[in-house]
Amino acid sequence: MYAIIRAGGKQVQVSPGDVVRLEKLSGEPGSAVEFKQVLAIRNQGLVTGNPIIENATVRGTIVSHGRAAKVRVLKYKRKKQYRRTLGHRQAFSEVRIEEITPP
Repeated sequence: MYAIIRAGGKQVQVSPGDVVRLEKLSGEPGSAVEFKQVLAIRNQGLVTGNPIIENATVRGTIVSHGRAAKVRVLKYKRKKQYRRTLGHRQAFSEVRIEEITPP
């Protein structure tokens, strides 16, 4: 059994027991989180929403928060003596999926 949810502007395929990295969620590690934007569920057959499935939920627990590896961005214009180096570290939350509840 798996579900496709929308979290942080992205679509993520999850199954019970999976630990997934999502955009940073509010809440402390150990707290429960519930996703109501379920786009598809596959159990016996595939059930898709238009665009979401009403009354379907995916529950999980926040395991930890963190930041991803640094991404370097270099701006450069030749012959103009222009160079800029920027860096970015995206914040994330690791969530353990506990239960998928079909409608």
